[in-house]
Amino acid sequence: MFINMKQVFQLLLALFLLNACTGVPQNIQPVNDFELEPYLGRWYEVARLPHSFEEGMNQVTAEYSLNPDGSVKVINQGFDLCEQTWDNAIGKAKFVEAKNTGHLKVSFFGPFYGSYIVFKLGPIENNQYQYAFVSGPDTDYLWLLARKPQVSESVKQNFIEQANNAGFNTHKLVWVNALKTCLE
Repeated sequence: MFINMKQVFQLLLALFLLNACTGVPQNIQPVNDFELEPYLGRWYEVARLPHSFEEGMNQVTAEYSLNPDGSVKVINQGFDLCEQTWDNAIGKAKFVEAKNTGHLKVSFFGPFYGSYIVFKLGPIENNQYQYAFVSGPDTDYLWLLARKPQVSESVKQNFIEQANNAGFNTHKLVWVNALKTCLE
């Protein structure tokens, strides 16, 4: 049997990349007392690090609900300031580890998943967490989510401090509802 080394290398690289996309940044610890039920519902994106897939997006929300198979339905929506239209993306999230660990993987494109790491949660009020600090697989991805479009100054400062300590470049943060033009 002849083995094509190029194909083996490509397969190993693909497996490495898929695993790396569900990794955790070096200085981030997912919360270990995570509860899904109080996380479900509508969240407002308060701040983020800039990315092409969210460029010029304002009034961004994420809606999480339980799918019949136990995964989480994700609906992200935002207003594109350049196009002057609403845009949305529908995806699915699954736990990477135990269901009480805030480390999920999210897919908007078939079998390709990326890390979604909840590393800080605000208090539960009205059966819902009030804010969440979320990271992706590395320090290029960071979000501050809240149940309202704005958070207190103390939550903002805590977010910036924890993100700085973890190695995120908080000087690049985009404060979502402060956007007035399509260029970030």
